[in-house]
Amino acid sequence: MKISGARAEAFSAIRRRALTAAGAQATGQAASADKVGFLGLTEAELTPQVQGALKTLLGEIDDLRGEVTRLKSQLIEMEGLADQDVLTPVLNRRAFMRELGRISTFAARYGASASLVYLDLDGFKSVNDRFGHAAGDAALRAVAERLTAHIRDSDIVGRLGGDEFAVIMVQADEITAQAKADSLVRLIEREPVQCGEWSVPLHVSVGVRLIDPGIDPEAALAQADATMYLQKRERQA
Repeated sequence: MKISGARAEAFSAIRRRALTAAGAQATGQAASADKVGFLGLTEAELTPQVQGALKTLLGEIDDLRGEVTRLKSQLIEMEGLADQDVLTPVLNRRAFMRELGRISTFAARYGASASLVYLDLDGFKSVNDRFGHAAGDAALRAVAERLTAHIRDSDIVGRLGGDEFAVIMVQADEITAQAKADSLVRLIEREPVQCGEWSVPLHVSVGVRLIDPGIDPEAALAQADATMYLQKRERQA
């Protein structure tokens, strides 16, 4: 709505008086007797033209509120997409490391235990070479889905990149986390992934470390990674 010239000046004066009257009412002061109770305007000022202008203005305000609500919803959706791995239904590395830092800080502040599980798919390159990248992608999605389906709601799963995944197990000491990690490995390896006519077997190495309170996320990940490689060498020996 556009208002120009003297009409704009008059409307601005009306608006100022309306705001003044609204402020007076908010502080408990009584409106003067010649007010009709609608935005503090007098009957003389509340002409049909002014009523129409005010209705238009209020309609535009409602439209703006709706637009703000829509934009907020889009922002929340975009933030969720920014945190999700591009291929699998789990957190990407950036979001996972952020959560790992948050859990580490929480453990330092409240003395809560939490453990980090690091998983690596053995021989994954051969899966791509033998069955093709579509089968490899299907295998990664299957691993992510099996992990998320068999952990607690409070636990956090992320894909670190390539064929590497990690799980943050909150309120879990290293012994408890190791037992759960072993069960997850058995679950992943139990059933091959079907991709078209191919049946793709999966093999997983795992490392578990207690998250030291206040530890840097990259350092915590490096510790769990080192433990995983140690166990992998022991399996292959």
